[in-house]
Amino acid sequence: MKKLRWGVIGAGGIADRRTIPGMMLAENAELVAVMEINMELAEKCRAKWGCKRAYDNEAALLADPEVDAVYIATPVVCHAKQAMMAADAGKHILIEKPLASTVEESEKVVAYCEEKGVKIAAGLMMRFGAHIQNMKKAVAEGKIGKPATGYAQFTAWFPKEEGNWRQSKATAGGGSMMDMGVHCIDLLQYINGSPVVQVTAMHDTISFDYEVEDTSTVLLRLENGCQCVVQSNFNIPDEAAKWRVELFGDKGRLLGENVIGQIDCGTLEGMFCEPGAYNAQQDNNLARGELLDAEFGNMYTREIESFGNSILNDLPLEVPATDAVRLQKIMALAYRANDEKKILDL
Repeated sequence: MKKLRWGVIGAGGIADRRTIPGMMLAENAELVAVMEINMELAEKCRAKWGCKRAYDNEAALLADPEVDAVYIATPVVCHAKQAMMAADAGKHILIEKPLASTVEESEKVVAYCEEKGVKIAAGLMMRFGAHIQNMKKAVAEGKIGKPATGYAQFTAWFPKEEGNWRQSKATAGGGSMMDMGVHCIDLLQYINGSPVVQVTAMHDTISFDYEVEDTSTVLLRLENGCQCVVQSNFNIPDEAAKWRVELFGDKGRLLGENVIGQIDCGTLEGMFCEPGAYNAQQDNNLARGELLDAEFGNMYTREIESFGNSILNDLPLEVPATDAVRLQKIMALAYRANDEKKILDL
């Protein structure tokens, strides 16, 4: 099988924990080179994954003729520059979210890549989760009728760490919503097959004293009328966390528990029914649904294989960077809605 040859810019963190391991399992991928901020780190990563070369700067990796595409997993503040450098070098790009520090900068990156003739996709890997796919399919088939209400929650325990780029507005752009809530917003749109059209939100820093929010609640109205709540936190202990995606319609429900995160797992309960007349007793709420089966795997492997298939066979991207730009617009409005105490139209 023909393989897409990869270079990784920012080979520590999420790249080392999840994406590179997923890449190593992908049938259409070969890891050629890694780059980290100093050669010792880069060489350590090269040895760990057995790839050919290590670099301590992105320009050197991008000059490597054996690299066809790059995965960018550096701090957000570096994204725009590195993505445009990759486009100049003719390398296709898979980039972590958010795409850049601002909406305007993200739009510039997408336009620049189009001008240079390279494809750029966003790292929204949770779309490839088995139960997320099950939810999307059930909604598309009308199993729950017309979606009415959606809910998603994604949290972490993230106490203050001096110098951590995710806890600074200048380097991260935001806190729990920007880092975690973004996946929930994306998935509610994706599962429903309907975009966000209105936004309001509340953000606070309740538990810690860094400058980004550790607590966020966002209210969304989708184009199909579904009203959704997204809660994301940096201040809930991991032991207490329940990462969930739920959707209720006029013919049933989908309750997904621990179906999001970095591991493909969890349970999905579906309740599908044909409602009758009004029941004044209100005693049917304990009715149980069915647990839906799933073929779990590695979301990162699916993400890498999907991107590789698009490049190698000149097919549309499953997760184009334009989707990440729209998400960034939604989040920018959510921050503004909190400040202005308003409901805002997209």
